[in-house]
Amino acid sequence: MNRTKPPSAVPAAKPSPTKTGAGRARAVKSRDGKAGVATATSPAERRLSGIAIVEGVAIGPVFGAVEPEIKPTPRRIQAADIEAERSRLDAAITQSKKQLVKLRARLDMLPEESQAEIAPLIDAYLQMLGPSRLTRGMRQRIEEGLVAAETAVHDAGEAMATAITALADEGGEQRASARRHADEVREISRRLIRNLTRQPFRSFAALPAGAVLVCEYLRPADVALLDPARLAAVAADEGGADGHTAIMLRALGVPSVLGVAELTAAAPPGTLAIVDGGKGEVILNPTPATLAEARRAVTSFARQRQQWARLKRLPAITTDHQEVELQANLELPAELPLIAQAGAAGIGLLRSEFLFMNRERIPNEDQQTEIYRGIIEAMGGDPVTIRVLDWSGEKEIDALIAEGLVPDLPPENPALSVRGLRLLLRQPDLFETQLAAILRAACAGPVRILLPMVTTIAELRLAREVFERVVRRLRRRGERLPEPLPPLGIMIETPAAALSADALALEADFFAIGSNDLTMYTLAVDRGEAIVAPLYDPLHPAVLRLMQFAIEAALLLRKPVSVCGELAANPKFTPLLLGLGLRSFSMNSSAVPRVKQAVRQVSAEACARFARRVMEQNDSSLIDELLSEFAEANE
Repeated sequence: MNRTKPPSAVPAAKPSPTKTGAGRARAVKSRDGKAGVATATSPAERRLSGIAIVEGVAIGPVFGAVEPEIKPTPRRIQAADIEAERSRLDAAITQSKKQLVKLRARLDMLPEESQAEIAPLIDAYLQMLGPSRLTRGMRQRIEEGLVAAETAVHDAGEAMATAITALADEGGEQRASARRHADEVREISRRLIRNLTRQPFRSFAALPAGAVLVCEYLRPADVALLDPARLAAVAADEGGADGHTAIMLRALGVPSVLGVAELTAAAPPGTLAIVDGGKGEVILNPTPATLAEARRAVTSFARQRQQWARLKRLPAITTDHQEVELQANLELPAELPLIAQAGAAGIGLLRSEFLFMNRERIPNEDQQTEIYRGIIEAMGGDPVTIRVLDWSGEKEIDALIAEGLVPDLPPENPALSVRGLRLLLRQPDLFETQLAAILRAACAGPVRILLPMVTTIAELRLAREVFERVVRRLRRRGERLPEPLPPLGIMIETPAAALSADALALEADFFAIGSNDLTMYTLAVDRGEAIVAPLYDPLHPAVLRLMQFAIEAALLLRKPVSVCGELAANPKFTPLLLGLGLRSFSMNSSAVPRVKQAVRQVSAEACARFARRVMEQNDSSLIDELLSEFAEANE
């Protein structure tokens, strides 16, 4: 992970007899900010922006958790030292495994949602410490490169993480998973290097109740050590919305902001801070007026959370009694508790790539069946839509690479190469194994099967032939299968699929509109590429018209159609999507209460009239204004 300033550079709090120091001392004593009245000589208020992770507003003194930076000095060895360095590496691996097992034993102290997130992550760490490509690379560097163990660990880990990240930056909706994988590799490398060099790990033992934890970066293993009952908020210089750390923080429910540049340098311990996890903002040394506003926000958000809790038990239904299905996306099984907590009515998009990550071998049919069945059973009868493997260039899956199942993609435009269903049709054994596992698991509850990256009717017909072939084989084997069989649907995520939706609807059992990729492919924009990111606009008239055509094609033939992605998760867009005819949404679980609230505030008839007005516009900025006006009028 690139760092602009090492954690050790966080300045320590220094007592001072001046009025400034006294004012700061009063702030430290104040857990709710009530005593934090600025004096004439107090530091000026400062506002820093970051990435909103967990909604909520908190006020408290800064606690800086410092951890010395690990950057081993490259060290070469003689051939005679190879065995000794291998032994040092083995000892560090053994010690790291013991630490992770001990960490897993601490999980009973955490909320159930957090336990469910960190346990599989620890298992992934332990798997990487086994006979993996990563540890083989470390040993190879010792033996062939003649470098010390810590140098080998750093170089092997960084090489693998950099390769994964480079692929992730090429675009596509699976970018977040690849980056998480890179972070996992770096985390294991850091742990091994600390154990090799005997450097201490960060401690949170001295964290006072009601404090705001501020640090340069926060790892998932760090979050597992936090007590949410004592913590006011979390803010860090680094981090993003899609990583394991963000998922852990959402499970804890503590107001959090990540990616706040230069925060640790600006916020020495004891600084009074306001963290707004909804706006993604950290305010240091707030003025009395800002403090008063923040206290009102704390009270308001508490009432909002109570309202969302009540919404969990209420149906998603418009004021004119149109029922709407709100489901959650699932990227990792660890997110299952968050889905239940949000009150989602099933899983609208289960990204199955997690089954193939952090493995040396592709999971067999029985292994996949067990995992799918566990997820389906956990949903207690709510529907689960499983998208089959959507490999693309940015997702480095060791098992697929090791078995030669994925091609070397061209560096130019890998998103336009072999991915999704294109790969599965080239590798029928891989495809058939996954379909067989899903079909066997589908006896545990309602399941739908979703095909990614479909652009032609021919692809869909070939996929259905494979599906029917697998069904016949399982029946010959005497396997119990659900009746009726799971429906077979397709993602609408390219202009080609959207514009041929009327023909595809004759062959597909249902549609799922992937708004993120549809926007990317329609506008030829990768929002991860800074120079063109401002052009990424899901409200662009071309994107909306493609969606409208696909929705109308599905509804004409009475085929179910849903939307997933950024549009589905934003309550501001909900009236427009309802007006276009959508009655099924899939989103990250945290967005479900907000979207449900938006659904319950509008009538489907008014939304339809509003959508007709929107679709007459040719300027996305005007469309955005209309959405804001409609939202304000219906609050």
